[in-house]
Amino acid sequence: MAGTGQETRAEAATADREIVISRVIDAPRELVFEAFTEVRHLSRWWGPEGFSTTTRSFEFREGGEWVFVLHGPDGTDYPEWIRWTRIVPPELIELLHGEHRDDPDAFESALSFAPAGAATRIVMRTVFPTRELRDEAVEKYHAVEGGRQTLSSLAAYVADLAGREVEG
Repeated sequence: MAGTGQETRAEAATADREIVISRVIDAPRELVFEAFTEVRHLSRWWGPEGFSTTTRSFEFREGGEWVFVLHGPDGTDYPEWIRWTRIVPPELIELLHGEHRDDPDAFESALSFAPAGAATRIVMRTVFPTRELRDEAVEKYHAVEGGRQTLSSLAAYVADLAGREVEG
């Protein structure tokens, strides 16, 4: 129980710098987790509606990196970089996400995958270095809506995968 109290205090300390988005996805936890761990899957669903992803390099392991470009529907390219900091299959992925390695504005995200019957509850908790950076992400880049759209894309993608596995 002591750990729970510490976690609650830590969450309270970062509340003004964080975004939390969750969704129940109608697919088994292992399949949802796999969709995050293999580049062949990520490139099919990652990003908000209308965006596409081009991967430059990908190594899914603690300390590994994913370097990619998000292509916006208006033709704008957004360079992206992720370092995987902690991986606990199929429960948790923690990462550092910025525009490039050593980005001073990089933010931390933790994605938890919990069974919800035959489905999976995914919770994406993102903590920014400052409240101002969080506010900019929300207001300028529509981070909350983009996060919801990304999880919606994931849900549709893994539902399709789960359907193919049943048929196959």
